[in-house]
Amino acid sequence: MHEVTALLARARDAVIACHIHPDADTLGSGLALAAFLRSRGTRVSVSFAEPSALPEVFATLPGSGDIMRPSDVPAAVDTFISVDAASSDRLGELAGYVGTAAHSIVIDHHRSNAGFGDVNYIDATADSTTVLVARILRQFGEAPFPRDIAHCLYAGLVTDTGSFRWCGPEAHVLAAELIGCGIDAVAISRDLLDTHPFGRLGMLSTVLGGARLLPEVAGGQGLVLATVHEADLLGLPEDERETVIDIVRGTAEAEVAAVLKETGPARWAVSLRSKQCVDVARVAAAFGGGGHARSAGFNATGDQEAVIADLVRELG
Repeated sequence: MHEVTALLARARDAVIACHIHPDADTLGSGLALAAFLRSRGTRVSVSFAEPSALPEVFATLPGSGDIMRPSDVPAAVDTFISVDAASSDRLGELAGYVGTAAHSIVIDHHRSNAGFGDVNYIDATADSTTVLVARILRQFGEAPFPRDIAHCLYAGLVTDTGSFRWCGPEAHVLAAELIGCGIDAVAISRDLLDTHPFGRLGMLSTVLGGARLLPEVAGGQGLVLATVHEADLLGLPEDERETVIDIVRGTAEAEVAAVLKETGPARWAVSLRSKQCVDVARVAAAFGGGGHARSAGFNATGDQEAVIADLVRELG
């Protein structure tokens, strides 16, 4: 952390990269850090590689209107910062800055992150990457936080902890601190977690109606799985598919939940969740993915049933 703060203190121009298919943690981390650096006079660009437009659900994040397309980001900067990306390939085309910027910084909380920057601040015990950003900003004496920064930090915190259902004491203490900065925590949670288009109900009806329970998988602890096909998302924002896993994971008869999300012909993004004892990060790593012990994912190609069979085999 001290190496990171030393580099940030000297940064004249910086690119902050959020991971592809961004969530509130990567965006909240990037936008909070950008707001702070700009207040110090640093020229900052915030970007993500995919999809081509910011999902509408994140439009209320302060500073979201300043997010740039990768093609508009300066080609040469002295400082490159990756936030919440477990590996460089999660940055898409922005990964090239890791080798071309004078200094590259990685800030992340994924256990599978091996450290791909010049300086790596990785803490797998942190409940969100915004927790790490808050620690960094405190090193500069940035507390209490300005309201726009507090808003961004809280957005990442409340979403990555599942509304504080799975987190440690530091997350609750930070939440109290951020609410004390004057943010509307209820509105932030409502905008990010409880507001969906009407068409989502039809999508859920189709997807959940086809869910399967395999009680013998994972040593008899059970696997519940569902599939989201591209056709199920017609007329819906792409990010709505990411909400399915949080519904499926509540199945009482299964320790592990999986959602296969079709991203193209014979192409799948697979989300994994577990409740208490199965390390899904290990399972995801077997397929080239990663994440946390209770929340992980990987990409796969091939026939849907073949992907499921491989997953079942790995779970045991």
